Parts: sequence; C-alpha cells; structure tokens
Amino acid sequence: MSGLSILLIIVVYFSILLLISYFVGRKSTDNDAFFLGNKKSPWWVVAVGMVGSSISGVSFVSVPGMVRGFDFSYIQTVFGFFFGYLIIANVLLPLYYRLNLTTIYTYLEERFGKYTYKTGASFFLLSRTIGSGVRLFLVTLILQTIIFDAWHIPFFVTASGTLFLIWLYTHRSGIKTIVWTDSLQTLCLVSALVLLVFQVSKQLDMNLSEFTTSLINSGHSRIFVFDDWHSKQNFFKQFFSGIFIAIVMTGLDQDMIQKNLTCKNLRDAKKNMYWYGISFVPLNFLFLILGAMLLMLSTKLNIALPASSDEILPLFATQYLGPLVTFLFVIGIIAAAFASSDSALASLTTSFAVDILGVQHMEAKVAERKRRNTHIGMSVLFVVIMLVFKLLNNKSIIDAIYTIASYTYGPLLGMFVFGLFTKRIVKDKAVPFVAIASPLLCFGLNIFTTKAFNYALGYELLMINGLITFVGMWLISTRKNLNLI
Repeated sequence: MSGLSILLIIVVYFSILLLISYFVGRKSTDNDAFFLGNKKSPWWVVAVGMVGSSISGVSFVSVPGMVRGFDFSYIQTVFGFFFGYLIIANVLLPLYYRLNLTTIYTYLEERFGKYTYKTGASFFLLSRTIGSGVRLFLVTLILQTIIFDAWHIPFFVTASGTLFLIWLYTHRSGIKTIVWTDSLQTLCLVSALVLLVFQVSKQLDMNLSEFTTSLINSGHSRIFVFDDWHSKQNFFKQFFSGIFIAIVMTGLDQDMIQKNLTCKNLRDAKKNMYWYGISFVPLNFLFLILGAMLLMLSTKLNIALPASSDEILPLFATQYLGPLVTFLFVIGIIAAAFASSDSALASLTTSFAVDILGVQHMEAKVAERKRRNTHIGMSVLFVVIMLVFKLLNNKSIIDAIYTIASYTYGPLLGMFVFGLFTKRIVKDKAVPFVAIASPLLCFGLNIFTTKAFNYALGYELLMINGLITFVGMWLISTRKNLNLI
C-alpha cells in the first residue's frame, strides 16, 4: 500500500471525526460541555470509548511484541487491572460523585488544603503529559516511517500535524465530543485487531488445535510465573502492580475519570466501569495471541525479527502481509492514537484550567478564553514531549510508561490513601516536600537494591512510592477530630 493511499485513509478517518465533533458540539461549546459533557453521556458510550483510550497505540504495537521476551505473562498484570477497576467503581467513584467534582484533585483541597491540592494536580499534569506524549510519539513515529520519510518530511512536521488534527476536533466541546468520537475509534480499533488476527491465521494455515499445540511447543505459552522472585514477571509483582496501576492510572487520573464524571449519575458510572473492566482482559489476550502468531509466522517464512519488540507488528503489517493488513494496521493505530490522545489533551486542559488557573472562579467569557488558550498550550507541549522522547527512547515504550508512572503517580496514590483511610490533619505546606522526596527516595532505593542484591525494582516501585508518601504524610500530621470527606 502506497504512502498516498495511507494518507488518504487518514484524511477520510479524520473527516468523520470532525463531522461527529460538529454535530455533537454545535449547540454547546462552554466550559461545562468541555469539562463534563453537561453530564448527559450514556454510560455504554463512555464504556466503549474508555476501552480505546486505555488500549492506545502503545498497546496495539507493544503488547504483541511482548510475547517474544515475556511470553503471555503480561496477562497477570491485566488480571490485576480488573480488580483495580472494581475498587475504583466502589470506593473512588462514589466519593467523586458525592463531592460533585469537576477535577478529582479538588478532593485534596477539601481534605488537606491548597498546597496538597496543587501538588496532586501538578503530579497528574506531569504524569499524563509525559505518558500521553510517549504514547502518541510511538504512533507518529510509525506513520513517519511508513509515509513521511519517503517524502522527506521532518518528524517535527508530522508530530505538529498530528496534534493539530486532534486539537481541531476537540477544541470546541472537549469531553462532550470525545465521549462519542472515542466510541467510534474503539470500534475501529477492535475491528482492526480481530481482522488482523484472522488475516495472520490465514497465513499460518492452522486450525485452533494446531495453533494451540504449536504455541505450547514454542515455549511462549507461559502465563503465570511463580518460581522467580527476581523476575519482573513474577505473578505477585505483576498482579498487585496491576491493581495499583489501574487505581492510579484510571482511578486517580483525571483523563480516565473525567469520562466517568460525564455520566448522568453514579449508578451509570459504576456500570460503565464494570463493563470496561470486563472487556479489557479478553482484548489484551487477543493482542498476545496476535503476537504469538507473528512469531510463528516469522519462523515459517524465515523472517529476521527486529531488535525492538515494538517494531515486530509494524514490520509484518507493512512489508509481509499485503495491503489489506497494512490498511487494518493503519486504521488500528490511528484509532488507538487519537482515542488516547484526544481525551488526554482534554483532561490536561481541564486540570490546568481548573486546578492551576482557577477558571471556575472567573467570569464565564474570561474562563472560556483561558480554557481555549490552555488547550493550545497543551497541544504545543505534546509536540515538545514527542520530540524529546524521539531523542531518548531506547526501550519498550509500554515498559517506559509504567516505569514513569511508578515514580510520578506514587505520590498521588499515597495522598489519596492517606486522605481516605485516616482522620489525621497534615501540615499542608510540607506536603509538596514529601511528594518530591518520595520518588527520589525510590530512585535511590532502586540503585541500592540493584548494586547490593542484584535486584532491580519493577512495577512494585509504585506501591513503595505510595507507601513512602503515606508514611511521610503521617510524620507531618497531627491527630484531630475530622469527619472523613
């Protein structure tokens, strides 16, 4: 498939998104629509859209590639995700709805004070900006490789153009539009995944029994790892890390929760979270099945695999499996990239406008202008993050995202747990120092355990980070009568 054909696909796909944006947002472009979708979103639409936002272009490319190095062990983390979503639905969502929040970090102000509130929001802004920039970088780099390099178009132009397209259909109504466009993009993503598996299975020419036997014999069928405590793939590390990753990257993340807050009521929001959690396990398993199929196909066709696991699926999709697979691959990664990045852009705009600028206290027209300017600024920042990561990237991107999350979301985890499960009052002005010290201590601890015991901390850093923050807040707190918020 030629680069021009792929570019045409992008143009048509984007035109559909822009059309949806026009019809959904033509009657409401104020901050209430942008931030909360006027609280009129059907729960099932939100649930479908959240799947696409969570999977992202990273999962679409990285998870199949994981099979080569880690077999099917990633599914242990996904099992943990499911239980994390149950906790979100039954602990965090009731709190957010009871307080009628626009951004979830407002809770920290009501519970602790202004400094804790600003610290929590700042950690989210840092975490989500880096994480979403990395996700979008991966997909943009793929498009750069298969289309724009041949036309000698610089990566900077490709990155800027991608962000401009996302900004164009989100700047008017924000989350109100995104709830619907993400649903369409999730359907495109899932359809592309299923058809990719079907097309690759045709190339293998195996029935289900033959594929299962071949998978077992390949040595890549391992799911559970109980025997190696030093391995990052140990079940207990993966499973419990999955629970906490889900809690912090969904339940304590404005990006994901903002969609839930657009539901009409708490009951609908909880239904959305349940169905979203249920669907996440089989979808990730299907990604791993696709990865195993590609490894078998590489053996059958004697294809040399690239050094980076993230490049395995793009290699097959663009060079060995024909134009139909290339088409499906392009649709899949574009849908994944736009679904995760558009909501991230909206949530970052919401958090910065509300939590940092305080637009909720401004006159309506001024507040709307501030929000629009913030939306533009966040788009530019995304481009900068993508350019920086292009210079620094040297490992599996999904692993990089979870590692970054372990350091930046840990303080958020500690703050919310301390607020929810203690009645103590903290010295508000000291909380920023605790939040900054915690990831630094974790970084030092990781260096120490690696050198002293040859044991590198993995995703469990998130739990350790949260625990250090919790202990730090306890040390700067006093006992007082306080009704839990």
